[in-house]
Amino acid sequence: MSPTSTTLRRTGTVAALTLAGVLAAAGAASAHVTVHPESYAKGATDGVLSFRVPNEEDTASTTKVQVFLPTDHPVLGVLVTPQAGWTAKVTTTKLKKPVKTDDGSITDAVSEITWTGGRIRHGEFQDFDVAFGQLPDDTGRLSFKTLQTYSDGSVVRWIEEAKAGADEPENPAPALTLTAEGAGGEASDGSGGAAGSDADQAAPSSASSSEAAKESTASDKASDSTARSLGTAGLVVGVLGLIAAGVAIARGRNARP
Repeated sequence: MSPTSTTLRRTGTVAALTLAGVLAAAGAASAHVTVHPESYAKGATDGVLSFRVPNEEDTASTTKVQVFLPTDHPVLGVLVTPQAGWTAKVTTTKLKKPVKTDDGSITDAVSEITWTGGRIRHGEFQDFDVAFGQLPDDTGRLSFKTLQTYSDGSVVRWIEEAKAGADEPENPAPALTLTAEGAGGEASDGSGGAAGSDADQAAPSSASSSEAAKESTASDKASDSTARSLGTAGLVVGVLGLIAAGVAIARGRNARP
């Protein structure tokens, strides 16, 4: 075999392995359980959180999903959207500190939602929608620890919380950022509407917040998909550049006397 052929074969092998690693990394990056939208205003009312659960196994299906809601900063008025093929079990917990609302004190809240009965197969994902009556206004971040169980009995624990200045953990918990501003950029008064809104504006504000949440969810999903596609494409281009460089080096060596 000529030196040129040997060099080209080695270059091709390295490039193939690199490309496989790139695609595997891209797949792993998109396999995290996430919550959409990624942010809401503090104290927002009448909205929806969508937990996206992708299947990351080649030979097993996801058969059980458990989402744990924080009780130190509880989400009030939780309702589960019916999901075809899945059965939801909602667990409530008595709060250590009651939450005061306009309708009185709330002493218990949903602490866990478990979905069973369905299947998320390889190359698929499932969105589990949860409606809420009110988000807390005394924190800037909510983490929803999640357990994902597969048909082979394995369990992936999405429970790690990201730390400031550190790399993203291997199994991050879905996290929701709570901002101090409303959908229109105005300061929130903790009820999901803009500060200074009167009673007559409360209902329209809630409806607008809900619509904005749906639009934000769609935008988040599109942005995530676009960013991942562009990132993967860039890495693939880099691999192709590696192949071209290898070919050029091989030809240069072959041209020497």
